[in-house]
Amino acid sequence: MSEFFYIFPKKLVHSELKTMKRSFLLALCLSAAAAFAGAYDISDFSAKDEVSADSYATNNGNALNTATVDEATSVPSGNVVLRQKFVRESGINAYQLYMGRAQDLSSMTALSVPSKITYKDVIKAKLYERRGMKPGDDFEKVYFDGKFVYVPGASTAFATVKGAPVELKGEAPAAAKSDDAPKKVCEDEFDMSCDDDIDTYKSSNNVDVSGDLNRSNSYADSRDYSASAAAQDVKDRFGIADEVRFWSAVALSAVAAGSAVMGILQHMKSSEANKAYKELQGVANTVENKIKSACSTIEGVTNQQACINHFKTTTDPKAFIAQESGWTYAKLQSRMKTDKDTQDSYAMGRNLWFGVTAVSLTTAIVLFAW
Repeated sequence: MSEFFYIFPKKLVHSELKTMKRSFLLALCLSAAAAFAGAYDISDFSAKDEVSADSYATNNGNALNTATVDEATSVPSGNVVLRQKFVRESGINAYQLYMGRAQDLSSMTALSVPSKITYKDVIKAKLYERRGMKPGDDFEKVYFDGKFVYVPGASTAFATVKGAPVELKGEAPAAAKSDDAPKKVCEDEFDMSCDDDIDTYKSSNNVDVSGDLNRSNSYADSRDYSASAAAQDVKDRFGIADEVRFWSAVALSAVAAGSAVMGILQHMKSSEANKAYKELQGVANTVENKIKSACSTIEGVTNQQACINHFKTTTDPKAFIAQESGWTYAKLQSRMKTDKDTQDSYAMGRNLWFGVTAVSLTTAIVLFAW
């Protein structure tokens, strides 16, 4: 009987819809998790490149030795660990940790690790000049001494740890001001040595005119960065930051993957209903031929079409029936209509899900390429 009958009872349809919703949410979450993983983290340190000593880490004239994450977490006194980024043509950057003897690190700002994360988290997180930068635009060189983090030319750094934004700040000691210094008395108003603005500029802790160019350059870099940060702040506030575009594209990619899965499931259900409909259609054609044959041979029948119409519409179980299912022609037509409606419903759902896939994927591609 079941081979000629395919129908979805009301309770079964509701149960399947609940199952499909759960499957969709699960597929969406898994797709999103897979897409988010590793965008702003360093999954492994597998680069095989050799790195020579630089002005901050040396190894007796030899190439630096590789180090592990645990060694970078607890750096021996007098040593420093360099995290080096290697840009590849494939677009997938590689990283490695190297340990060497620490040189003078005073020209770099010591960045403190926030208490809400661990030192190991920072070692495995990409660091950026500002918020909203693309995942591949992180700093090329980062130094670790087991307590602080150092980035050449940067007085602050940003990272994303466990999905949350983190800022590493350098705490510079405040300059002490004295109000007790005697004021200069100038008799000649054209004497340049008496200009208060020039005296203030020369005595500033930020600019050393005695010969320490590192401190002067550091101050100039900070001033330049402040201007750049101010310009970027306008973009972050009133435009669409790179980070927002990237994560939006990732989310849309996950939606596209999830909706594609749902579209495939709907297509499979539609195909099953279509197969059942065609099987019932074959049975109905057989019964119809038997009805026509019988009406042509029954004695006393003067209107064969009326005879055929009678047996096609009657629900009398004594009428012509499908032998395996026990259904009349009218019952077969009712079941066929149910299967056809079911097929159309799943086909519409399939088209809607695939439409969502197309729109989401197209938008994600545009955002990735932007």
